[in-house]
Amino acid sequence: MKKTISILAILLITLSANAQEKQTLKQAVKKDAQAVGNAAEKGADATKKGVKKGAKWTGDTAKKGVNATEKGVKKGANWVGDKSKKGAKAVEKTYKDVKADIKK
Repeated sequence: MKKTISILAILLITLSANAQEKQTLKQAVKKDAQAVGNAAEKGADATKKGVKKGAKWTGDTAKKGVNATEKGVKKGANWVGDKSKKGAKAVEKTYKDVKADIKK
């Protein structure tokens, strides 16, 4: 009888430990799944913020580029205008010199 009780006690302890392991494994899987879900959610938020910042930076940089191009074009136009005036004056002076030479 003692052997039977000992065997039953061992069997009962083994079954209890096995049941606890299954519950612990189930809880571990649930925690892992929850951690993965939280990480995915945080990653999505970080990506969203990064994309917003990138879009803003691109917009700001494009605006700066437009302003710089506009200033450059204006300066270029002024430079061309100034050089054209100087060139026109030089041509006019040369024309007058040639005309005077022809009269002689």
